[in-house]
Amino acid sequence: MERGMELQNTVKEALNALYHHPDDAVRMQADRWLQDFQHTIDAWQVADNLLHDATSNLETLIFCSQTLRSKVQRDVEELPSEAVRGLQDSLNTLLKKFHKGPPKVRTQISIAVAALAVHISAEDWGGGGIVNWLRDEMNSHPEFVPGFLELLTVLPEEVFNYKIAARPERRRQFEKELTSQMEVALSTLTACLHINELKEQVLEAFASWLRLKHRIPGSVLASHPLVLTALSSLHSEILSEASVNVISELIHYSAAGSSGGATVNMPLIQVIVPQIMSLKAHLTDSSKDEEDVKAIARLFADMGDSYVELIATGSDESMLIVHALLEVASHPEYDIASMTFNFWHSLQCTRDSYISFGNEASAEAERSRRLQVFRSAYESLVSLVTFRVQYPQDYQDLSLEDLKEFKHTRYAVADVLIDAASVLGGDATLKILYIKFVEGVACCGNKHNEWRPAEAALFCIRAISTYVSVVEAEVMPQVMALLPKLPQQPQLLQTVCLTIGAYSKWFDAASSDPSILASVLSILTSGMSTSEDTAAAAALAFRHICDDCRKKLCGYLDGLYNVYRTAVNGEGSLKVSAEDSLHLVEALSMVITELPQVDAKKALEMLCLPVVTPLQEIINQGPEILQKKHPRDLTVHIDRFAYIFRYVNHPEAVADAIQRLWPIFKAIFDIRAWDMRTMESLCRACKYAVRTSKRFMGITIGAILEEIQGLYQQHQQPCFLYLSSEVIKIFGSDPSCASYLHNLIEALFKRTTCLLTSIEEFTSRPDVADDCFLLASRCIRYCPQLFIPSSVFPSLVDCSMIGITVQHREASNSILTFLSDIFDLAKSCKGEEFLSVRDSVIIPRGASITRILIASLTGALPSSRLETVTYALLALTRAYGVRSLEWAKESVSLIPLTALAEVERSRFLQALSEAASGVDVNAAMAPVEELSDVCRRNRTVQEIVQGALKPLELNRVPVL
Repeated sequence: MERGMELQNTVKEALNALYHHPDDAVRMQADRWLQDFQHTIDAWQVADNLLHDATSNLETLIFCSQTLRSKVQRDVEELPSEAVRGLQDSLNTLLKKFHKGPPKVRTQISIAVAALAVHISAEDWGGGGIVNWLRDEMNSHPEFVPGFLELLTVLPEEVFNYKIAARPERRRQFEKELTSQMEVALSTLTACLHINELKEQVLEAFASWLRLKHRIPGSVLASHPLVLTALSSLHSEILSEASVNVISELIHYSAAGSSGGATVNMPLIQVIVPQIMSLKAHLTDSSKDEEDVKAIARLFADMGDSYVELIATGSDESMLIVHALLEVASHPEYDIASMTFNFWHSLQCTRDSYISFGNEASAEAERSRRLQVFRSAYESLVSLVTFRVQYPQDYQDLSLEDLKEFKHTRYAVADVLIDAASVLGGDATLKILYIKFVEGVACCGNKHNEWRPAEAALFCIRAISTYVSVVEAEVMPQVMALLPKLPQQPQLLQTVCLTIGAYSKWFDAASSDPSILASVLSILTSGMSTSEDTAAAAALAFRHICDDCRKKLCGYLDGLYNVYRTAVNGEGSLKVSAEDSLHLVEALSMVITELPQVDAKKALEMLCLPVVTPLQEIINQGPEILQKKHPRDLTVHIDRFAYIFRYVNHPEAVADAIQRLWPIFKAIFDIRAWDMRTMESLCRACKYAVRTSKRFMGITIGAILEEIQGLYQQHQQPCFLYLSSEVIKIFGSDPSCASYLHNLIEALFKRTTCLLTSIEEFTSRPDVADDCFLLASRCIRYCPQLFIPSSVFPSLVDCSMIGITVQHREASNSILTFLSDIFDLAKSCKGEEFLSVRDSVIIPRGASITRILIASLTGALPSSRLETVTYALLALTRAYGVRSLEWAKESVSLIPLTALAEVERSRFLQALSEAASGVDVNAAMAPVEELSDVCRRNRTVQEIVQGALKPLELNRVPVL
């Protein structure tokens, strides 16, 4: 008793310090103590006592109600059964005590009672379940109705609250209990409608119950007093938020497949739609509160989204809804207008749902009819949304957050324009936008030199580029002819450049006149000289033009090269950043790909010249200078080589280039092997050289492998592993390479397994682990004959067992994929002959691997990895059948029954048994997920399970 009082006082003091102490350090200490206290067994009694204590202040009441709520959700299993009964009585008393508030406290107590109802059976509420108990309490104690109404509101919400540590079976049972008591709940709510001040609360509770899968027929709901009350409340002077929520839920329910869909629920739809349509005038009523207009717009948007299949028929009634949605789309407030955007997308997606129209001719006729019906709506939509992408007058003063929001608006409008273009056709949409563009161009010439309307129209034209025909000859030539006449305003020029890039395929198909390409390249060069943003847009457009018009541009190589050289060397007035210069490297590389072999070699030498010169100069200054250089001084040039080797598709020419460059690369490898950033850049360049040149690499590949094999022993750079991975993919099956690839594999894996000897090492070197096991998976696929019989294979399997539970996502996934590839070896074309070698390694370790995988499923790894872990476990089960089931049975038997009940254990083992016998693996997912949920339901259970399975002990001997 004395300890309890002492703890209560400490809680009060800590709360006082948390909210009122001037020192931040003291406040943080108090917060930490209170959080730790919430996890203790004493928190139950202390929180309960303080909530019953009349002297507790608001801060104490809020903290203790939150504590009790979280304890009930997560830790009910800590309490003996008689204490649970006492808790139930206490919560009932507290619900009555706080029936008038404070609201925050009442809400927490209501959630606690609802959470308790998820845990305990219907019998514990007097046999009829919590809803019947609640109805009886409300009848017996009408003075406490507000508190009970809040409980009635949160009850259905707790069905879907996964913070509650209930077993999945009990959660499903609770949902059934509530669904079966739906009528009792609704009649209880109906009885409360006569209390006028509670009407809003009653409707909120009704909306909450509608979210359950209740299957009440639409015909019953259509005349239900609660529905009629909600509908009539839509017309009250102050719009009822709760009634909007109810109608919104009814709309979703009436269209949901689980309720039978719109056809079955037509009586309900016929009641709802006219009531919503009667609110249309409010959308343009300036006297209406903006929040009310937003709520009404939401109902129209919900109606559009939910009834889109009905609307898509194009009936007269559905067109009334479409016109109402156009009014919402025209609202000056973007937040309101954008509510309809999803509808326009969904409506255009229904265009091809004509299966019910029998033959192709009738389907085509129906498609044409619908297009005619909806054409004017989408044409209006295009005109309505374009102004929203216009830069605001004060765009230069926008905060970063506002600028981000403006960009988001532009992308959203671009999506709507794409939806319109997919219905109207790109060429027809372009004509509408061209009119806006011409108007905008005229504004550029007025005395204010207003560039913003032209930029907005051009942004929209760019957005629909993929829908405009590449042979469009009416509007596009006029658009392109206007571009050089526009003012060189940075934002406008940026959009001009991006539009040129977006229409690169049109330029290739449409421009037989060389002067058009010359004009375009001139604009892009101008863009590269104006600002960093315009330079970035121009460099990107330059890449698109060179990609799609590469054949035509072979004759312009000298001019293109001058732009490239100037940008790469940082000469002249160009403002292209080092990162954006890579677009130019890629652009020239793609044009060079179109050249004949002889010309390509010379062009490639020219392309490499501005890149190799600064590197050669650094190396010529001696090893000390090279050693001290900042990584960026090297990687800026090496990254350009990576792009050249990746995009110049002339294998022999690239092989020659890498052979000439090898002395420079080797010098950097030798002096900078300690520097991860430079090594990553260099390995990337080598990777693309290998990928493009393949067998033309000749002796250079041997030199590269010898270099990284030697350097890896001292500097364990992960990139050495991924470069080796690329080599294995290309040369793994080549018998002439077998000897040095075998040596490479042995050397790299031996060194890695010596490094990764504990979970701590995996945690501190996740990149090494990731690339090591990616390389191992490549070896299984491309050279199992070198890898599986090797001496490093068993030690690599042991190493993977240590690292399975590493928290780093990529490393963990690579390890699990490696194990799955081993278990699936029989599926690979070359793998079958090595099954006996594999089995000799896996079978002695099978029990431990299974235990570690089950530990990973049940909490050693985050639940987001569940699919990858499950696949590995099922692959093991398929490979080893009955034997693997014994391993699994042995593992789950280690988990105490308090954590995992016998029925849950059996369901999991049964799923594995079915997977072993060849049943579809997807069928096993649900029981595996359930095992995972059960074992993670709260921290205590998770600790018990992990303590039993001990995933970090490789050879756990079961206690019999």
